[in-house]
Amino acid sequence: MSKRKFKKLLKKMWYFIWEDDSIWSWIVNVILAFILIKFIVYPGLGLILSTSHPVVAVVSESMEHNMEFNKWWEKNKGWYIENGIDKGDFEKFPLKNGFNKGDIIVLIGKKPKQIEIGDIIVFISHREMPRKDPIIHRVINKINNGAYAALETKGDNNPKQINGCNSNGCTDETDILEEQLIGNAVLRVPLLGYIKIWFVEILKFVGWVW
Repeated sequence: MSKRKFKKLLKKMWYFIWEDDSIWSWIVNVILAFILIKFIVYPGLGLILSTSHPVVAVVSESMEHNMEFNKWWEKNKGWYIENGIDKGDFEKFPLKNGFNKGDIIVLIGKKPKQIEIGDIIVFISHREMPRKDPIIHRVINKINNGAYAALETKGDNNPKQINGCNSNGCTDETDILEEQLIGNAVLRVPLLGYIKIWFVEILKFVGWVW
């Protein structure tokens, strides 16, 4: 192919991608955006933030409060007080009002010893039989055991810690090791995660995801 023909082809491709209003142009744009985000932007963020999952969408309601903080505390304080966390402690925790299903959470990689009680972490639910989706819950205790610090978590909207299995896999919040830790939450973007949730649901509906 001559240089002139190659330039002409590039101009046609540029027009098709950026200026054409056809459905095929729209589809190509979606595919290109997916490739750019998945294989360039996402890995780049992971490298900068030192985690394999720099951005996660919240897919459960386990951290929702659904009321202002004082009312939420009065309803849920029993478990926390029994486990050595009072209202003053909780008010100093990051994201003290929790967050909602559909929110986007930005993570940064940290070692267990760098995590503080009250921090929110994302972790693999179980060392042997993990659930498909990682868990995002609040750290409520650190277990210093020799060379490492194991972590315990609990969902703000859950009545107690989870330690058991079902058809989706197993979860043990009572002994989370470094190998399970994905990242520490540093930023919340409300509701943007519903784009991913709806997209996955559509794929399930048409039979592309099982």
